[in-house]
Amino acid sequence: MKIKPTYSIAKSVVPEALSGRVRTPFAVILGSPAEVIHLLKALPVSGAVCFQMDLHQAEKLQEMLTAENIEATVRVEADLWDLGPNFSTAIYLPARNGERELKIDMLEQGFHILNPSGQFLVWSAHPHDSLFPDLLKKIYDKVHAHYHKDGSFFWCQRIKDRPRRRHEITFQCRVNKSESLRFLSRPGTFSYGQFDEGGRALCEAMSIRPGEHVLDIGCGCGTNGVFAWQKAGPNGKITFMDSNVRAIQLAKLNAEANGVTNFEVIASATGKGLTPRSFDVAIANPPYFANHSIGQYFIEKSRELIKPDGSFFMVTKQPNEMVQLMSDLGFDVEGAELRGYTVLMHRGPAARQDMEANQ
Repeated sequence: MKIKPTYSIAKSVVPEALSGRVRTPFAVILGSPAEVIHLLKALPVSGAVCFQMDLHQAEKLQEMLTAENIEATVRVEADLWDLGPNFSTAIYLPARNGERELKIDMLEQGFHILNPSGQFLVWSAHPHDSLFPDLLKKIYDKVHAHYHKDGSFFWCQRIKDRPRRRHEITFQCRVNKSESLRFLSRPGTFSYGQFDEGGRALCEAMSIRPGEHVLDIGCGCGTNGVFAWQKAGPNGKITFMDSNVRAIQLAKLNAEANGVTNFEVIASATGKGLTPRSFDVAIANPPYFANHSIGQYFIEKSRELIKPDGSFFMVTKQPNEMVQLMSDLGFDVEGAELRGYTVLMHRGPAARQDMEANQ
């Protein structure tokens, strides 16, 4: 099998065509912490505003900036245009295998953080990136391209005004015979534009009793937590937690739109501020395409936060690794195969009694 090469701009020479065009004030849009640091160390100017949507990435970037003694500010926002039309230059570092819709969204929103005559730069790890030229031309009319063996560089200039255009999709779904609900989704959040089959499997298998307090850890746009609310009822409570601040914004909007009357949203990469042993149930749908560290974190944090007699439900495509991790933490693990996924379950005594009574 032929293995495709992997490119990282963190190991590439910053193009002179890029570094020579940067004017202050300037912003760096997304990029991994290593890529952002590599770029900033090579630029002749300092004082960047670094935009991130994920708190985990932002905290890691801040640690690296401090260690390298680089003058920069990290801003974590749900939308890029929340930075305001304050910048002479914006530099976008798109993920090589990142979501196409997020890339389009960042180009559209990036226009609105530039002051008049400001420049928008894109440094891509693809040596012959074919996505950006046409997209940039639609927004800026003209695009200049530079290609080299380590990547592609594009730059444009804001000449005229342009109305804001938000990229979002509303989808409708139901679980079993429950009421059909509508959810708003935006690029850069898990399962954009659709109800993930893993999430559907989780919602079909989870046991939520009326009045329970449920933690939806890694909540995304909030689908699983909202369906948990259908079971918990008006005397229950849902806590939505995610490190992605755009996801948290959507979870709040979707909870309100679907009539969830008792909920809170927590933007956190660590769960700081949540009371240990305070939840009746925790539910989790870690991205199966990531390494198992995210699933491990969800398991460990849920073990810490649920009551001693609480329940935990997690959907996965890595059942062997996750079962071992759960068992090591004292979970009594059951499994159910649904929709091509495995739902791993640790049922508290009350949930187990309900299950036995319904059999």
